[in-house]
Amino acid sequence: MKRLTVLAGILLASTSIAATAQDAAALKAELGEIVDGKAKLTQEIVDSVFSFAEVGFHETETMRYLTEMLAAEGFTIETGIGGMPTAWVATWSNGEGPAISFNSDVDGLPGQSQMPGVLERMPMVEGGSGHGEGHNTGIAVSVVAALSVKDIMESENITGTLQVWPGIAEEALAAKQWFVAAGVFDDIDVVLSNHVGNGLSTSWGQSNSMSMISAEYSFTGTSSHAAVSPWVGRSALDAVELMNAGWNFRREHMHPNQRSHYVITNGGLQPNIVPDNASVWYYFRNTSPQAALEMLEIADDIAQGATLMTGTNWERRILGSAWPSHGNEALAKAMYANIQSVGMPAWNDDDQGYAKAVQEAVGSAPIGLRTEIGDLAGPVETVGSGPSDDIGAVMWTVPTVRLSFPANIAGTTIHNWQAALAEATPIAHKGALTGAKVTALTALDVLLEPELVDAAKTYFSDVQTKDIQYFPFEGEGDVPSTHLNADTDARFRVLQEEFYYDASKHETYLEQLGIAYPQLGKPAAN
Repeated sequence: MKRLTVLAGILLASTSIAATAQDAAALKAELGEIVDGKAKLTQEIVDSVFSFAEVGFHETETMRYLTEMLAAEGFTIETGIGGMPTAWVATWSNGEGPAISFNSDVDGLPGQSQMPGVLERMPMVEGGSGHGEGHNTGIAVSVVAALSVKDIMESENITGTLQVWPGIAEEALAAKQWFVAAGVFDDIDVVLSNHVGNGLSTSWGQSNSMSMISAEYSFTGTSSHAAVSPWVGRSALDAVELMNAGWNFRREHMHPNQRSHYVITNGGLQPNIVPDNASVWYYFRNTSPQAALEMLEIADDIAQGATLMTGTNWERRILGSAWPSHGNEALAKAMYANIQSVGMPAWNDDDQGYAKAVQEAVGSAPIGLRTEIGDLAGPVETVGSGPSDDIGAVMWTVPTVRLSFPANIAGTTIHNWQAALAEATPIAHKGALTGAKVTALTALDVLLEPELVDAAKTYFSDVQTKDIQYFPFEGEGDVPSTHLNADTDARFRVLQEEFYYDASKHETYLEQLGIAYPQLGKPAAN
């Protein structure tokens, strides 16, 4: 390692001098070995965060575990970002140089408690929360990549700044915009984000992701006895129902690409009391930020109409939002070169056997795990209906690229117990380690190649934001919706605590749970 130290110091003493291809290759080989040396740490992070199974805005154990780990590695920790109790940022710097931010989501889903490594629906806690998408794996990618890059920066005298932060409450699309508003990225050059998938790929340009505004409309009326004096009352629930009816009539006259859906979050107390408070929660999705904002304005008008018909009052609160995802071209091409170099994990017969058993159990084709990397995807020509993600707010604030890494099984349904089956097995451990290696190597490219940072910033300013500038959907009166999931957390946390992974006593979480791997058939009934 020392043989490269002097070389790296000379090459990086001035940001105008880039490492030669041979020198960079040697440093990348060294970094790859460092990442491989953190395989056990990767497994422990994946398994631990899976076991915490915390929902959005209540990721307290996840925060404690990760921030203590990073603080022990010399990172400075800031908590309570943007007024969100579980939002944190970890920063380490050893001098002037590129500032790289690492991100992934950490929250689980209500109702998705699930034993890993089995072949059937088997909640740990009936009705409890779980990682029915796999957010427990991505933060391992970010943390292991950042720690590995820190190691080589220290040993090879490479200067720069590393930042790690979690996507909390991503399932409600409710937090990343507040990280932006808090100025977390003001001094950051690039963001390297990731998300769990079943392949290894990245993309650049506009993706098929929709802008989205999550808004709750609350109506206030007057309560009364529903049988004795209903004429005294003014029903807030009537206003909610009229708003929903009005929206559904208006929906016919909106473009087919829009998507909107709602739930009544408060319908009153009991039938013989005219409801004086009632609320409805909408998601408004469309193919551009402006189009989503126009949907919100229409909904405001309909809410006003509902109050005029019912003699009530209304107020609206934005609970979450998303801008469309847009990957940086220069960063994506650098990342894809590393994807090609690293390749897919070396799945063994146990991994493939379990994957096929899962696919058969959920009714999918038993094709096993993917063995070939994905293509580098470019911009979509036209945005259609699709999902939303609050990483969009970050992507429109600072040059950002996102990696999809293989820690799940094709054919399983996300936001469902099926997607949790592999998320604390060797499949997730190997997939996360592969993602960490690609991410770390891309970060090293940023550190070694000043022209890459320049190209990323040029694309961001001259292409991505040339004709459109980011603006928040949230207004001055809006605050982070940290009340979300409070009842779920209060009800299930104490029941889930007994399932927390203890890495000091058990090699893996499957071992702690007494689950043999690979399970290739459902166990016989006793």
